[in-house]
Amino acid sequence: MGLLALVSLGGLALDDRILGGVPIWAKPFKFSLSFIAYALTLAWMLTLLPGHRARRVGWWAGTVLAATSAGEMVLITLQVVRGKKSHFNNETPFDTAVFSTMGLTIVVLWLAALLIAVLLLRTRILDRATAWAVRLSSLLALAGAGIGFLMVRPTPEQLAQDDPPLIGAHSVGVPDGGPGLPLLGWSTTGGDLRAAHFFGMHALQLIPLLLLLLTALAPRLARLGSPAVRLRLVLVTSGGYAAVFALLTWQALRGQPLLSPDALTLTLAAGIAVLTLSGTALALRAPHRPEAPA
Repeated sequence: MGLLALVSLGGLALDDRILGGVPIWAKPFKFSLSFIAYALTLAWMLTLLPGHRARRVGWWAGTVLAATSAGEMVLITLQVVRGKKSHFNNETPFDTAVFSTMGLTIVVLWLAALLIAVLLLRTRILDRATAWAVRLSSLLALAGAGIGFLMVRPTPEQLAQDDPPLIGAHSVGVPDGGPGLPLLGWSTTGGDLRAAHFFGMHALQLIPLLLLLLTALAPRLARLGSPAVRLRLVLVTSGGYAAVFALLTWQALRGQPLLSPDALTLTLAAGIAVLTLSGTALALRAPHRPEAPA
């Protein structure tokens, strides 16, 4: 993935082809960076598994996940070289076969990640904050990856065609390939499921990183030195993260652009922010200690 990121970066600099409104090498560049972060984080989590049997099952699941990730990237890069869409492409029998194979690899990858999440849920980790950061971030990442299954559904416009060239879409309410955010390509005129997909999957890194930051600050901030406080902060953050993920998914399914939320979306976002900040304040409160007798 590191090598492919460098190749894709070169492609972005030297290849001026545009596909779907974005540079053609943007997709392999983004995907390779995402897989680097995803694989490294899972590799660290696998070290937390106790016992030979759990570690061996985790090793096999991680190996399957790495292999399917590599296979996915080979197919994406193949289509880039051909100048074709890799996702949802039904133009020719070959394009259909490529996308069907990609769909199979993603299902296998998701099942391997599910197995790792189950192993982590069953693992007894002494530090409870670490245990719940790992467990909840794994579940959120699975939910984020699962958004991909919503994207492969035919749109109403595609269902109205006898032999549509594309089956499935990232965008909701507008065709793929319209005006989008720079590099990311997320639609600015309709809903886009990639925002929730991205946000959910990278809970795997962000929630454990928060815990590492809290642990690093503990020597300077006495309140964070309490394991109970760090655990409460992890739980509050995970709850807020899950709420934002659900809101992003709902916003996209309503065909609403990420950067153009309506009053209802803004109200719900404000409610999530208030609840998360209130929960954080409560989590930071010192435990009640009875007064010593006079």
